[in-house]
Amino acid sequence: MKFTLSWLKDHLETDAEVAAVADAMTMAGLEVEDVHDPIAALAPFTVARIVSAEQHPNADRLRVCQVDTVDGPKEIVCGAPNARAGLTTIYAPIGAYVPGLDVTLVEKPVRGVVSHGMLCSAAELQLAGDSDGILELADDLTVGTPAAGVFGAEPVIDFEVTPNRPDWLGVAGIARDLAAAGLGQLKTPSVQPVPGAFPSPISVRIEAPAMCPVFAGRLIRGVKNGPSPEWLQRRLTAIGLRSINRLVDVTNLVAYDRCRPLHVYDAAKLVGNEIVVRGGQVARDTGEHEHLIALDGKTYAVDPAMSVIADAGGERPIGLGGVMGGESTGCSEETVDVFVESAWFDPLVTAQTGRTLTINSDAQYRFARGVDPAFVVPGLELATRLILDLCGGEPSGIVVAGQAPASPAAFAFDPARVGSLTGLALDDDRIAEILTRLGFEVARGTPWTVTPPSWRRDVEGPADLVEEVARIEGYDALPATPLPDLGAPSRGVLNPRQARVRLARRALAAMGYAEAVTWSFTRQSTAALFGGGDDALRVENPIAADLDCMRPSALPNLIQAAARNAARGHADAALFEIGPIYLDDSPTGQRTVITGLIAPRAARHWGAAPEDALFGLKGDLMALLEALGAPTASLQLVQGQNRDWWHPGRSARLQLGPKNIMAEFGALHPRVLKALDADAPMLAFEIVLDAVPEPRGARSKARGPARLANLMPLTRDFAFVVENGKAVGDLVRAIAGADKALIAGVSVFDVYRGAGVPEGMKSVALEVTLQPVEATLTEAEIEALSAKVVAAAGKVGAALRG
Repeated sequence: MKFTLSWLKDHLETDAEVAAVADAMTMAGLEVEDVHDPIAALAPFTVARIVSAEQHPNADRLRVCQVDTVDGPKEIVCGAPNARAGLTTIYAPIGAYVPGLDVTLVEKPVRGVVSHGMLCSAAELQLAGDSDGILELADDLTVGTPAAGVFGAEPVIDFEVTPNRPDWLGVAGIARDLAAAGLGQLKTPSVQPVPGAFPSPISVRIEAPAMCPVFAGRLIRGVKNGPSPEWLQRRLTAIGLRSINRLVDVTNLVAYDRCRPLHVYDAAKLVGNEIVVRGGQVARDTGEHEHLIALDGKTYAVDPAMSVIADAGGERPIGLGGVMGGESTGCSEETVDVFVESAWFDPLVTAQTGRTLTINSDAQYRFARGVDPAFVVPGLELATRLILDLCGGEPSGIVVAGQAPASPAAFAFDPARVGSLTGLALDDDRIAEILTRLGFEVARGTPWTVTPPSWRRDVEGPADLVEEVARIEGYDALPATPLPDLGAPSRGVLNPRQARVRLARRALAAMGYAEAVTWSFTRQSTAALFGGGDDALRVENPIAADLDCMRPSALPNLIQAAARNAARGHADAALFEIGPIYLDDSPTGQRTVITGLIAPRAARHWGAAPEDALFGLKGDLMALLEALGAPTASLQLVQGQNRDWWHPGRSARLQLGPKNIMAEFGALHPRVLKALDADAPMLAFEIVLDAVPEPRGARSKARGPARLANLMPLTRDFAFVVENGKAVGDLVRAIAGADKALIAGVSVFDVYRGAGVPEGMKSVALEVTLQPVEATLTEAEIEALSAKVVAAAGKVGAALRG
């Protein structure tokens, strides 16, 4: 919203300069974005008169002018075609900054002739007007007159209007707040009714009162349209509006002066004698929406949710209510009779229409925020008076259809709340004075009864009034009270679960996983893929249509995140998330899970294919469980019992007995990935943190002594033949338990099936690491330990390969 200082002073009796006005606006809660003072920009420029203009000796298109300036006679080189003797124009001295050229003038020769200044065009001074040549001013102007005075330049304030304050979209509303803040005396003239000379031949009918509760209008016949007077053109041009003609300029002036959007129809172009307000229409046979060619020259398809102004018995659309008029009834300089519209359109309907059609007109901007419903008829009277003064004519009586929305209701207010909420020590008289100046009606009693004005529909309760009082009194007047000294802040202490979550997050990040933070909601059809089914926890008021139930697993969100990364060229993903899942609505139905997912997409390479990523995922899972203090040595690996979103032959679960399932891991089922529009393969694990027992002594902060071996370890390799269906993990655990004092580790480095191995069997090669403690092992001791290893393997059905 922009306005000039002189415009403000039409409503506010004040001697304040533009800087003081901007400061007062800021303190009153109006966010000033910019103060443009063209007077300062035009300060170096003055009126000059060309005495003579001779052809430049070295250039056909240049003239050497002798100019009478404020600095005395000057020789200036000018390339404008209209430079001639006797012309009054604007002179820029050496050292002046020319805003239109973004240069500072220096004294230098132009084709061999030194120019001692510059004669300016409108564009070079960033003024509206023809820029084909230098400015041509009235001959009666005195040489040396400041350019700012010639062009009526004045400061312009630009500020941001918050959505709850549509009254600030009129200069009168700004003046009201500044007067309440003590910057001056409000002097907005009251609107005087203009009596009608005859009944209006055009009637109004409202078929959609929810979209337009009230519509007023009147006919003015015999007007003479044309260019607006200079004062009106300057006022609109100063705030960035283009002057069109008197009728249109009047509507723009009233919109910015009183926040009252209006529209004028050329009465000769109306079909019939009735204007109808209705919703948009759709053809029953074809389903095609009706169309409107608007004043911007574009054609818009209108739907039933939009407010339409129509004539011809309601058949022909001639405007979008509260947004923009139609081209078919637009006014021109040939217009003689006009019908002036002043209505109140529903803010939500108007806002949605603007968003749907991508129209952001001045009228739509104001109606969408809610203009004053009580100013419908006064706004029409004000526009009538301006049209009669500028265009002449004879007005009809006013026709009004519908009824304006009710004004805000009164409510009780205790003035003591001002002090309790803000700390301001104001007496009742000061509080009442502020509210009255802002337009509120105050009935003092016990408690007070305060009625908001019709233009303040945002005020709904006592706290809003307290804010108004604090805003006008000045936020700088709020007392500065230090917070009470509560002593040194307590150090944060994490509970065991929080500590394990932080530990897991750091461990997974160190393994190369990137943390994802996704919604705790998902689509019901997606939840059904992960055990949600019809029993999934539905959300009564979802934030989006595809987030309508609580997630039973964190896997679908990670799968979709990996798929989005792949669609954007980052297919090789490794993600994890730590968060809640929701199995049912019981107190124990919410679980905390640690979920990891990888989508192995190795770069194309001529060499051998990489080893199966599933074993790498299992290694990450076991390392994470060990970091969390889980009893990994006691875990049971069970295959074939995972839920159906896992690949049946490439997944397993880790458990401490059948009732304590700690984690599931493996490849995700291709059926599930296809349903989520993700490409296989994807591997994942999901740990139920609640099922991971805390390690013994986890709460003790004391560390025991470090037990570091002082002897070198040694390794021995073994190859055992075992049935194909036998889990290698069982063999590893058996061998590790053969001698817990000396065997430090067992790892598998080869699995072989083929020649030399019986059908249905496999050869498993293991490396056993031995760690002497007290003395170097002798050959006999190593042989004895090897015998224990073979014996332990035999107990689980493995035989040493010959």
